[in-house]
Amino acid sequence: MTARSRPTVVRFDPQHFRWAGVPPKPYRSHPDGGRAWKGVERFVLVGAAGEPTAFHLRYFEIAPGGYSSWERHRHAHAVLVVRGRGRVRLGKAVHRVRPMDFIYIPAEVPHQFIAGRQPFGFLCPVDAVRDRPRPAARPVARPHSQRSPGRRAASSRRRLRPGGPGWLWVYDELSARDLGAQFWER
Repeated sequence: MTARSRPTVVRFDPQHFRWAGVPPKPYRSHPDGGRAWKGVERFVLVGAAGEPTAFHLRYFEIAPGGYSSWERHRHAHAVLVVRGRGRVRLGKAVHRVRPMDFIYIPAEVPHQFIAGRQPFGFLCPVDAVRDRPRPAARPVARPHSQRSPGRRAASSRRRLRPGGPGWLWVYDELSARDLGAQFWER
């Protein structure tokens, strides 16, 4: 694409949830063999054509069961959900989100976006000049029974909620794929 020098209207196709002439770009490369993220497409609406703006406007879409990388960086994020329902992990907290929910992520807060059973899309404007994301230490929920042999094992009929009674947050370097996308589904 060449730099846009004139006012432009880019038409939206609601049937395919795409903008005319805006191709998907790779979310990022897989530095760890494909374990850091799954099913994410990135569309740059402003910034890919060399527009003289101080920001880039991106649309991310995550396929059902997919997730973004668990990352942190020195810049803040502003995110507006526009399609589907999903979850956002902000530090140790997990929040359900739906269209028109707004998410502010301060600098250095670890975060991840997780799709549910439908495509999950959001707009994310960022500074044109910014730092690169870095992997964050991954919070992993494990039943107490897996860490403390002295504790009673959880009943197989009782479904434990991550972060709820019977769970303890432990940090390690596992990816969301290791956890399983179903881990975050109820």
